[in-house]
Amino acid sequence: MGAQWKVKHKEIAANAKGRIFTKLTKEIMVAARNGADPDMNPRLRLAVEQAKKASMTRETLERAIKKGAGLLDEGINYEKLTYEGFAPHQVPVIVECLTDNANRTYSSMRVLFRKGQLGNSGSVSWDFDYLGMIEATPTNAEADPDLAAIEAGAQDLEPSDDGATLFLTEPTDLDSVCKALPEYGFNVESAKLGYRPKNPVTSLGEVEREEVEAFLDAIDEDDDVQTVYAGLE
Repeated sequence: MGAQWKVKHKEIAANAKGRIFTKLTKEIMVAARNGADPDMNPRLRLAVEQAKKASMTRETLERAIKKGAGLLDEGINYEKLTYEGFAPHQVPVIVECLTDNANRTYSSMRVLFRKGQLGNSGSVSWDFDYLGMIEATPTNAEADPDLAAIEAGAQDLEPSDDGATLFLTEPTDLDSVCKALPEYGFNVESAKLGYRPKNPVTSLGEVEREEVEAFLDAIDEDDDVQTVYAGLE
């Protein structure tokens, strides 16, 4: 029984890693449309850094950049689609997709949202802020997150229990803040543009929360889905 469980666990881990690589590859390809040089393309630079931290091989990384930049004949044109709606118990949800088949993606979203409610554009995005989000860890004991936020140009920050700090920026300032934080004693672990809920739902019981999380997990497992944002504390 134990051996079977271990095999199953390895399969789940491999599948999860495969989904992460698929999402990273798509992001790299889309970012590379604006140039194949990460030094001149902030979005591509962030995507490349995330791929390296996920242990993507150099060959896979370079191939994704070339495909996205149109340097290979087999390039795929991904379209960004955003869906809004509600998970069970009226938890607002925003889903970002990158797809080469908009009809397929829309059909999938209709099915996945059956346990919730698929809304129109703008139906829940008003209840989210679109921000740059940078997770960073201190490189020395003297690193002051408040000072770093001010000097680097972040708008706000949120400390976490593990010692990391989430720096929040205007979308246009994400790249400049990432570059500045190391000067003030912080190592950038991840950086992205995304949605944060203004009024996250806090009143769910344990069973209700499990239903919402199962709904969100099912959406996140779809091959066309890049990121899922939920108004859930």
